[in-house]
Order: sequence, then structure tokens, then C-alpha cells
Amino acid sequence: MQPVEHFAPRVLAWFDQHGRKSLPWQEDKTPYRVWISEIMLQQTQVTTVIPYYHKFMASFPTVEALAAAEQDDVLAHWSGLGYYTRARNMHKAAKMLVEEFDSEFPATVEGVCELPGIGRSTAAAILSISRGVQAAILDGNVKRVLARFHAVPTWPGERKTENALWELAEHYMPSDRCGDYTQAMMDLGATLCTRAKPQCLLCPLERDCQGRLTQDPTQFPIRKPKKAAKPEKSLQLLVMINPEQKILLEKRPSTGIWGGLWSLPELASEESIVLHTEQRFATQVTHVIPLSSFRHTFSHYHLDICPSQVHISRSDSVMEEGKYQWFNHQDAMTQGLPAPVRLILEQVKTDQNTKSEREHT
Repeated sequence: MQPVEHFAPRVLAWFDQHGRKSLPWQEDKTPYRVWISEIMLQQTQVTTVIPYYHKFMASFPTVEALAAAEQDDVLAHWSGLGYYTRARNMHKAAKMLVEEFDSEFPATVEGVCELPGIGRSTAAAILSISRGVQAAILDGNVKRVLARFHAVPTWPGERKTENALWELAEHYMPSDRCGDYTQAMMDLGATLCTRAKPQCLLCPLERDCQGRLTQDPTQFPIRKPKKAAKPEKSLQLLVMINPEQKILLEKRPSTGIWGGLWSLPELASEESIVLHTEQRFATQVTHVIPLSSFRHTFSHYHLDICPSQVHISRSDSVMEEGKYQWFNHQDAMTQGLPAPVRLILEQVKTDQNTKSEREHT
């Protein structure tokens, strides 16, 4: 893979005319603001991130504000973005910045990489965009641009291939306008050199692109070798409702699926709801209303969820401070909830409103 001359100037010229320059995190490019955006944008589309970013920055405008916040509050602001380890690491990193770095980001990529949840590419993006540091990135968009441009014949996830792509990324990184170049490469991959439908005729690198010379540039980057089909799991989630119409939420352990979030009590798909509830919570079930089942897909397995409303006669027996808490519906929806749980609670509220309307007609 031989580098090509005039790579960066062409990318920057394209960026000057067509690059994205009005995204909310581009208004004031501090390391903190860029960091929050970069973490949110991992595995998540820009259009999805924007409203979350506005809300997050309104509540946590500085690294000190984020460090001082309760983790539950941080997770509540993250609820719906998924990959919650990102939020937990971000909160830990904010505390570390305040306590060990006097609220200032380190000046080097190596220093930034010491913070939880920040790797080499993210660290380089933060420093190049916010401070103009000459530090190359290699996120998914840049990998695709470089692998396609050079028609790399091996999967970028292989160590040898990834190292070669890093060498190219560093070679092409200009000594000036580093932040613009970083943003330009991300924009190029996100808007033109897309995975499925690249707009090659509009690309500033089109005339030298080796992938373009093949009949199908979308074959690059080479796909990851296929794994076996994702395993399937199933469980029941219980929307327990007490006589005051409050809902019981259960705090998840800090690690594992939905770590640190509020969820619903769960049980195996084959267990009896009534027997389980009465034995586990020392209460009496008055009636059970099945809700619509659905599938939620994680990165490594499918989860079939069977939710039910479970109305109980008393709730004073459900007492385990820190693990269980009763919420009215409105307050429950402000907590850090996994997306499937939020969906279930929205369904419960809709069903309750529909029932109320029928009773008044």
C-alpha cells in the first residue's frame, strides 16, 4: 500500500466546500465538548446523537459538573443511546480529570488514553479537533476510506492490516489544519464513502481510488469472517403495580447487561409469574395482564422479552433499599432505563389511557 501525493489537500478542499460545520459540538470546540460528542457518536448516528448532546450539555456543561453528578443522573441522560458502559466510563473519566488533572485534558494522545473508555483514535480526535494537535484517527469511517482507497485485500480487524492502516492514517495527516482534516475524513466516510452506496463521482479522491477501479468498491473494506448465528435467549419482565398505581423498578448490578440502570424484575420464561411474585416479594397477586412480546437484539445475542402487568395487593413487603424502589409512571420515565424497559412502560401508559377513555365514554 503506497501512499498517494496530495491526499490531504484534496480532502481539505472538499471539506471547505461540502464538510459539516454546523453540528452542535462544532460551535465551541473545547476538549470537553468534543470528548462528549465523540463518545456519543460511537456506534450511534449523528441525527440520533444531536438531541441527546443538547440535553446532556445543558445538564453537564463542564467536566466539573459531570464529575459531581450522580451516576444515576448520568445514566438517565444516556437512556436510549445504548452501550451504557460508555456513560459509566465517561463519568469515571470526568472524576479522574477533576481529581488528578485539575480538570484539564492531557496534552498528548498517550495521556488522554489513560482516561477510562478512551482509545487511541478517540484521543486523537479530541486533541486534533479541539487543540489542532497533529494526531491521526482511525475510526470506522476513516478505516473504510483508507481500506477502499487502497483496495486493502484483508479484513481491517486483523492486527497486521490495522497497523498498516494506522501507518497510512499517520502519513496522510497534515501538519496544519489538523482539526479540519480530522473532521473532513470523518465527513467523507459518513457522507460520500459510505458502506453500501458510495458516491464515487463526488469524491475528491476518486481518480486515484483503487477500490473505484474494481467493479464493486463496496467489497472494501473486506468483511469480517462470518460467525455462527447469534444465540437466542428469553425472559419475562414484570411491571409490578401496587394499589397506589406505582411501578416497582429494580437496580441492575453495576456490571453486565444494562449495568447500573433501573429495570423491571425478571424471571425465566418458564416460571410461574404468580408463584414467583408471591414468594419473592411476600405479597399477593390480584391479577396479571400479558403485554405484547418483542425481540431486542444485543451485539452478541437476541433476547425475546415477554412482559406482563402484575397487580399486587400490598407493597410494604417489598423493602430492599438500594435495589428496589416504587415510582409513579412519570418519575419512572425520568430514570436511567434500558430501551426495552422504556418501551414496555410506554405501552403500559398507553393501555391505561385507552382504558380510562373507554370508561368515560
